Amino acid sequence: MSAEPLRQRQAGIRIRIAFIVATLAGAAFAVCYAVDAGEQALGLTIALAFGSIAYGLGAWARLLLPTGGYVQSREPSLRRPREESLLIQEFTEEPSPVNRRSLLGLLGLAGTTIGAALLFPLRSLYPPGQPAPLTELRQTPWRFGPRLVTTDGQPVRPTMVTTEATLTVLPEGNLEAGDAPAFVVRVPGPGQDGGTIHAYSLLCTHAGCPVALYESTTARVLCPCHQSVFDLRDAAKPIAGPAARPLPALPIAVDADGFLRATGDFTSPPGPGFWGR
Repeated sequence: MSAEPLRQRQAGIRIRIAFIVATLAGAAFAVCYAVDAGEQALGLTIALAFGSIAYGLGAWARLLLPTGGYVQSREPSLRRPREESLLIQEFTEEPSPVNRRSLLGLLGLAGTTIGAALLFPLRSLYPPGQPAPLTELRQTPWRFGPRLVTTDGQPVRPTMVTTEATLTVLPEGNLEAGDAPAFVVRVPGPGQDGGTIHAYSLLCTHAGCPVALYESTTARVLCPCHQSVFDLRDAAKPIAGPAARPLPALPIAVDADGFLRATGDFTSPPGPGFWGR
């Protein structure tokens, strides 16, 4: 075998190996995702898959395809002897030692495997048995009706809520939920001495900062970030500042054991106003 066919045969073997490695790496990526093998394993397998595809295509273009510019000169009128000579040359040339159809098949198999493997992460956008992402954004742990607890996990009784200051509360069992912080306070009404306990989201509806400042004489809470003011005597509606939505209210009741418990979720999505658009 001459040098050129031997070189092409060796190149075809390397390209086949590259496409086979890409196929196996794509399948390994899907397996690593299914068994939750970690980000490093996912990154390594997908990088190996794309790297092998790139190497195979580059080798194919560099070693098997013709390069350079070619000019075919033709006589004004092709004579029969010349035509016969070209025809004989075409049928007597040594065939290419590389089966390009098999290379195309391996390339298609590798591309299909990688494409199918890349569909697996779509499952993370909508895990089986879990609520839809938009529904999850609009709901908080309060919807399960947990008891109100303080930041250190102590259940809240009505006697712990005063008219002088707000008390930050969280849902029992979900102290780390970022959209769940709320506060309770007694708001005196006309002719009332003790006042009525109100519960609202602690997150300002403008930018999500905690409305941590309370003015007991006017029953108003202030967000220190951008000075939005909410009137608790008027359903926590904003009366100053950039906030455009009232603070979401939290329905509560006293359970049989004498503790405050949520009876449902916030009346509207907590936090910045774009969640409710």
